[in-house]
Amino acid sequence: MNQLAEDRCWWQSLWARAGVIFAIWTVIGLVFSAQWYFAAFRSDMPVEWSRALYVQMSWGYLWGLATPIILWLVRRFPIDKQNWARNATTHLLTSVGLAILVGIVGHIIIYLNYGRALGRPYAFSNSLRFASNNFTEGLGVYLLVALLSYAYSYYQRYREGELRASQLEAQLSQAQLQALKMQLHPHFLFNTLHSISALLHKDTEAARKMISRLGDFLRLTLENSGTQEVTLEQEMEFLRCYLEIERIRFQDRLTTRVQVDQDALDTHVPNLILQPIVENAIRHGIAPRSTQGEIEIHAKQENGFLRIQVRDNGPGLPKNRTADSLFKKGLGLSNTLSRLDRLYGERHRFEIANDPRGGLTVTLEIPSTRVNGSAPSNGHRLI
Repeated sequence: MNQLAEDRCWWQSLWARAGVIFAIWTVIGLVFSAQWYFAAFRSDMPVEWSRALYVQMSWGYLWGLATPIILWLVRRFPIDKQNWARNATTHLLTSVGLAILVGIVGHIIIYLNYGRALGRPYAFSNSLRFASNNFTEGLGVYLLVALLSYAYSYYQRYREGELRASQLEAQLSQAQLQALKMQLHPHFLFNTLHSISALLHKDTEAARKMISRLGDFLRLTLENSGTQEVTLEQEMEFLRCYLEIERIRFQDRLTTRVQVDQDALDTHVPNLILQPIVENAIRHGIAPRSTQGEIEIHAKQENGFLRIQVRDNGPGLPKNRTADSLFKKGLGLSNTLSRLDRLYGERHRFEIANDPRGGLTVTLEIPSTRVNGSAPSNGHRLI
């Protein structure tokens, strides 16, 4: 549950609102009681603390009882462009009536404790006079409560607008990521089916194995179809199925070496992020050559980032060709870059460069987020 929803649920409780209103007016009553007491203490007509407390707390709690009425009127008659004149008039008339009513009731409460004790008869005209003397103060209290309520209402709308915008942005980003990921599925599937079709006429046993591995790959893909991130261990399981398919296709022409640090296996990576990178390495580094090719994959954590490198021993990039041309030409690499931008913004690195030892190296760095708080180890795993 988000913070805005928690705040709203808490504030919607009747007892919670009543408690807040009571607490606020208690503080206001105490402040005005102390102000009257100390101001009168230095004058020729000092006031007892009990009298100051009784009068000011009575006045404060009366407005505390009136506060829910004001809050309801603010919700019932909001001041906006369409009906601001009518609703402003409603608030003005209501504030006048409420200020007079609170003044009259306040005078009656004071009379019951002090006037009656002195034997003075009650006169309604005295209550009206008292209400008139405190009218501007009552009017100010009404307007202050109404303005604070409007301010809180506008703030709440602003927060709700921010939340809706954030949710819409997240939904849009999720939909775009899902669309990018879904494009990889038919792309990979068509390539694999084409390889199976070619093998059916040459090696039916190899074709049968490839179909079996394809089934395993699709099963793993469907199990995580609704997630954008998986653990590196799960991602390597996908990659293992894919590499077995490619090893059947190329037979002795392809060897693979995968080295993953043990403490990196439980970090999160985008789902199916490595398969298009490895597919690009095989397509451009292994397939065009007749000699044996090699794919190396290394993964480790460095300074809060997960670093993955995919290297082939192919011809690498020609001098007249840049890495940008690979992104423009290949669907897999362009989608990979787009997904990384969506998921991590500027907090990632995706580079393609010629390796000093020969061939091409793709380097991927993303923020390292772990599934649990397990301590890293110094070992590594060969897959």
